[in-house]
Amino acid sequence: MRDSDAALIDRFLEMMAAERGAARNTLSAYRRDLEQAAGLARSGLGEADTDDLSKVMAEYQSLAASSAARKLSALRQFYAFLRDEGERADDPAQALARPTTRRPLPRILTHDDVERLFAQAGEEAGGTVPPAAAVRMLLLLELLYGSGLRASELVSLPRRAIAGERLYLIVRGKGDKERLVPLSERARDALDRWLPLLADGSAWLFPSGKSHISRVRLFQMLRDLAGRAGIDPTAVSPHVLRHAFATHLLEGGADLRALQLMLGHADIATTEIYTHVDSRRLVELVNRRHPLAAMKVGEI
Repeated sequence: MRDSDAALIDRFLEMMAAERGAARNTLSAYRRDLEQAAGLARSGLGEADTDDLSKVMAEYQSLAASSAARKLSALRQFYAFLRDEGERADDPAQALARPTTRRPLPRILTHDDVERLFAQAGEEAGGTVPPAAAVRMLLLLELLYGSGLRASELVSLPRRAIAGERLYLIVRGKGDKERLVPLSERARDALDRWLPLLADGSAWLFPSGKSHISRVRLFQMLRDLAGRAGIDPTAVSPHVLRHAFATHLLEGGADLRALQLMLGHADIATTEIYTHVDSRRLVELVNRRHPLAAMKVGEI
């Protein structure tokens, strides 16, 4: 790889880190993709034209479409940066065809499944002196389904994340970006039951040893709960509950932009996957909500 290309890649990654808050793993992936492309481009990245980049992309034909699309995204952002910085007057990556990808639909739980999970968790956390582990599990469930947190965000919540008179959680998500996530009344009730059981001086909301519970442990606890509730444990995971939160909110009429903010998605295109609602429900929605539904035949 040419020294000039290495310098341009370093500058691009510095911009991504400083201005866009890209996470370390994201920056590493961009570096690998761009350095690989620099090695494949006949005239290097700095001088490459569209024909050069087309040949680079042709080398990725054996890869999964999603992997090739990620590499193309790195090239497009890189050349957009060079144009903005005045390093190039053109953008050779814009004319490249995007690999065809098909985003898989997320697995979700039915409303009945969710109710069974909560019924089991509520029963185990009931009584005058419930086990601390059961109260913790109830709160974890409330935050997974009631706030749509990622597993990594949930287990690593610091005690100080509770804000706004317990109306919100301050969540640090991907790219080290913070967002406010609303707490439901049910979650606040579970939180009020859990805090007195939490050891004084703990920095974490869900401590374990010298740190916090792990994502693997959360996964195991959730599947164990599903089994006790009579639900197939393989159908349940923290991510599936996050999908259920998003899908059920959208079915209830939530705004897609509000959902994007609550989920912490950088791109609303990621949130749009949750529009995979039942076609019968769409027909019902049009019949009930469309202005024409109130008009009699012949009035138009």
